[in-house]
Amino acid sequence: MTGPLTPMLTALLGRLPIGWLQLVHNKGRLAAALSGVAFANVLIFMQLGFLGALVESIRLPYTVLNGDILVSASDANTLFDGSPLPRNRLYQALGVEGVASATGFYYGRIDWKQPDGTIRTMDLFGVDPTGAPFRDPLLAAQVESLALPDTALMDSLTRNVPAGLYAGIAAGEPYRFETRGRELTVTGTFEIGGGFSADGYLVVSDQTFLRLFPARLPGAPNYVLVRLAPGAERGAVLAGLRAALPASDSAVWTLDEAAARDQRFQTTQKPVGVVFGFGVVIGVLVGVIIVYQVLSTDVADHIREYATFKAMGYPQRFFLGIVFEEAFILALFGFVPGVLVALGLYAAVAAGTGLPIFMPAARPVLVFLGTLVMCALSGAIATRRLARANPAELF
Repeated sequence: MTGPLTPMLTALLGRLPIGWLQLVHNKGRLAAALSGVAFANVLIFMQLGFLGALVESIRLPYTVLNGDILVSASDANTLFDGSPLPRNRLYQALGVEGVASATGFYYGRIDWKQPDGTIRTMDLFGVDPTGAPFRDPLLAAQVESLALPDTALMDSLTRNVPAGLYAGIAAGEPYRFETRGRELTVTGTFEIGGGFSADGYLVVSDQTFLRLFPARLPGAPNYVLVRLAPGAERGAVLAGLRAALPASDSAVWTLDEAAARDQRFQTTQKPVGVVFGFGVVIGVLVGVIIVYQVLSTDVADHIREYATFKAMGYPQRFFLGIVFEEAFILALFGFVPGVLVALGLYAAVAAGTGLPIFMPAARPVLVFLGTLVMCALSGAIATRRLARANPAELF
């Protein structure tokens, strides 16, 4: 009736697995409970997946930059929202000991209207084609072609682009489109991937950027990308740059620090990051409520049996052991379908949106441990009535 798990649990627990037997006695209730735990797990996994995709999409553009240190405006919280820097900061940076080179780049955002009328939002790098601004091999090999006016490179992971567009570009057929009153010619591709604020990336020369944004001043890039001389100590160069550049309009960070600050700001200050964080909390609360309802109902159904045990002198930890046994079983058997469904949803979301959503190895472990805590907490709450009751009052 109860399958091979009963003797296995008996050997493991050193007693009859009362919790397991009570759960399988009512298979309908067990199925509903496992479905509830699996649903809570899927909800938590999806919120963590979206939060992870947000964090990863923020990091990706920093990974293609060929530099060790990034100088930004002091008010810059993300790549997109920083004020322009005076170009003089670039020359001041070059005067710091240990700096091998410094190049400025511009950052903006444009709308790309496709033939079907849909709009794609593209984040735009404006770079000096001779300044070796990218470490990504695919970008670095093509950046010199941007010296031609109104030439661009396009992110091949941009969401929802016309079918065959990238294949045509790879075959030597440039793609042309109009934006901000100018026609851009896309001659090559690279890979970064879209995020939550933009569908993908474009790279143009600094001169093309300024033609697209005529209100921007040529002497005011958004960022200065600094590369260290061989053998230079990064900490010393950071200190030198911070001493040389006025803190009133400039901030100096390593690329990793800049990416981490961007991630922290967008996950704690921007609505989308806060919403995903609250989603995780809601998933946990849903799981606690579902498991509590199941376990409290089970305790109520067997209250007379528990009263008999209590009258015989069994301590409260015995009853907690039974309920925690049920909680562990619900956590384990509810987690497995939850993680499998989440993996399928991750793949579907990644294919449909292009977001970098995936399952890190540590996430299932953390969610499972959280599920155990969630179920144990529910079990502890469910046994409160039994702990306070007089055995004589339970009959």
